[in-house]
Amino acid sequence: MYTLLSGLYKYMFQRDEYCILILGLDNAGKTTFLEQTKTRFNKNYKGMSLSKITTTVGLNIGTIDVGKARLMFWDLGGQEELQALWDKYYAESHGVIYVIDSTDEERLSESKRAFDLPVNP
Repeated sequence: MYTLLSGLYKYMFQRDEYCILILGLDNAGKTTFLEQTKTRFNKNYKGMSLSKITTTVGLNIGTIDVGKARLMFWDLGGQEELQALWDKYYAESHGVIYVIDSTDEERLSESKRAFDLPVNP
């Protein structure tokens, strides 16, 4: 009986989870994008003050529920040392958002190099 009720509960309330990577160079606006997205889609989320956002060291995680789906955003640090870790997350992700600071023209070629980094399977 427990298995039947447990299965019914999961069928009614469990959401499909999708993991999305947010990648880009440091100071490209990845965390700002994540905070703005969480503010827009989570009604009760007040959001972090944009002036208090600092460089991501490691990983920020944000969750948004849209319909019957749960989107988990993984905001990975963009420093050169952390870019080598990006490919470790690809296998677990369902999508990638690559953020480019188009006003920082001096770093556009650096951003292209980071985007073109080979993926180690």
